[in-house]
Amino acid sequence: MRKVRLYAVLLSLFLFDSVTNAQGIHTHHETEKDTNTLSHFFERGRFYGHARSYFSSTTNKGNLSDYYAWGMGAGIGYETPKFLKYFQVGLSGFFMFNLKSSDLQKADPTTNQVNRYEVGLFDIERPNDHKDLDRLEELFVKLHLSKKTKITVGRQIPETPMINPQDGRMRPTLIEAAVLDVNEAKNLNLHAEYIWRFSPRSTVRWFDVGESIGVYPVGVGIDGKPSQYKNNIESGGVGVLGITYKKNQWNLQVWDTYIDNVLNTAMLKTEWKSSTSAGKNWFLGGQFFYQNAVGNGGNDNPTKAYIAAESASKIYSARIGQQANKFDWFLNGTRITAQGRYLFPREWGREPFYTFMPRERNEGFGDVKTVTINTFFKPQKNIKIELSGGYFQLPDVKNYTLNKYGMPSYSQVNLGITYQFEHFLKGLNALLLVVRKDEVGQTYQNDRYIINKVNMTHLNFIINYHY
Repeated sequence: MRKVRLYAVLLSLFLFDSVTNAQGIHTHHETEKDTNTLSHFFERGRFYGHARSYFSSTTNKGNLSDYYAWGMGAGIGYETPKFLKYFQVGLSGFFMFNLKSSDLQKADPTTNQVNRYEVGLFDIERPNDHKDLDRLEELFVKLHLSKKTKITVGRQIPETPMINPQDGRMRPTLIEAAVLDVNEAKNLNLHAEYIWRFSPRSTVRWFDVGESIGVYPVGVGIDGKPSQYKNNIESGGVGVLGITYKKNQWNLQVWDTYIDNVLNTAMLKTEWKSSTSAGKNWFLGGQFFYQNAVGNGGNDNPTKAYIAAESASKIYSARIGQQANKFDWFLNGTRITAQGRYLFPREWGREPFYTFMPRERNEGFGDVKTVTINTFFKPQKNIKIELSGGYFQLPDVKNYTLNKYGMPSYSQVNLGITYQFEHFLKGLNALLLVVRKDEVGQTYQNDRYIINKVNMTHLNFIINYHY
């Protein structure tokens, strides 16, 4: 029934789009257009859509299993114009198909490890479902309190440093929340939200806050035994508060993300951009994060908690670089102290550190030292080439207190090429991303620390069409 209802909603959106466009053509020949109609109201709204093709493959070392998957999908959305002076309503949905893939549920016979990347294109709860997978993604009411202040309540796309779409698979992470944006003061923005449900990337259903923590692999606890927090986390919701101040060349941000009964993460970010001279400008940035457990860390039983009670961690990240019309470069560094693991549900977003590189994270680790360099070459306005590299020094894979996922120290190189089509194909873009990761730290001749982690090549070819 849920699938039938979603088909009906999207079909209705498509028919509204077709009918209103057709009526617009018809009324072009009329001397006077009747604007006091429902069809005219819908004509003034905004239709939008997205089609996506995503091919992914992972080539592991030697006889370890390789994987591939090809997914396609499309969706449509609609946002009404304002009515009753203050209100808007929006909704959208998306369908996706597993066109062809290796067996994403089959474990590697040597290590008994399962696929990591390709399974995320679809529904990780049903890895080999090749039928259509659908999700009602947005369904919200927006209240405009003024021209610069609004409240959005319902299903929507998250846009905060810690909770974000992390759009690296077929579909992004979504939230069900009440979100407030205030821009009344010059140069100052206030953002606040309360979240009560999530639909994480790589899933098609909605989860309560506690239930959503542990949908992805859970790693090991500080005792080295498999973590047991999946389906055992108790939380009343997530609160986010952010203040952004921008003036001249400065950008100052303070954010706090509070997960009831689990974890609090505070972030301070300062960025400065010089005046442009000879088509170039300098960029400096600094970030500081402080985390601490809240309540019992998610469960009274320490073995089922997400984070050990009274634990904490600190993270420092910095960036220096130069931006120009055709070439940008950035040198980045991040330090996660040995005080404890940096933790945040991977289901909710990617980490905001300057050293972040697509297809790997430093969540789950403590005592980390990272250096990366990013270069971006723009030979034409519609072509962008990225070449980035990084060195990630992590704790030993057997240091369970500070290494949650058994990841060795590694080096990573990313090559990305993005092409934006123009004219008749405006809205269409293609991305080729090639990732190479190699071990630097000790793996103890155990392929469980290697497969899908290091000594591997990962390829993505993504085509998007937005309208």
